Amino acid sequence: MDERYYNLSEDQKLVKAKYPPVTRKHEYLDHTADVQLHAWGDTMEEAFEQCAMAMFGYITDIDTVEPIDTVEVEAEGHDMISLLYNFLDEWLYQFSAEKFFVPREVKVLQVDRSAFKIRSIGWGEEFNLEKHPQGTEVKAITYSAMQIHEEEKPEVFVIIDI
Repeated sequence: MDERYYNLSEDQKLVKAKYPPVTRKHEYLDHTADVQLHAWGDTMEEAFEQCAMAMFGYITDIDTVEPIDTVEVEAEGHDMISLLYNFLDEWLYQFSAEKFFVPREVKVLQVDRSAFKIRSIGWGEEFNLEKHPQGTEVKAITYSAMQIHEEEKPEVFVIIDI
């Protein structure tokens, strides 16, 4: 079962069956009036990717998204925390203000840890309520309780305003 429950139409089920399932290395943690994303990976790049996918997975069932278009997102910060914040904020901007783009997958192409810059690409399509089940609107990324851990396994925690 998906990490969130959606009543999928037959068309949505057909799209879902067309592609391999999206890899999930993230979960949703309860938080007062918001939700906390917890994402991890074999590398910090993968943890960032998974955090973006967790955000979009809260908006819709990303397995119903077809990888028919690409969008590149670049962000920068003054440290790793601000880089993560700006990375997610730029992806949210692509969804909510720019192209209504929802990715099926996000891949970090390059991270410059000394200049705190990141370049990424997403494969997906324009969000369409007739095609994609509606989850919960993400209003904003927050700095509240944001954490990045690299000791044992790279993981990040981000609270999103819903």
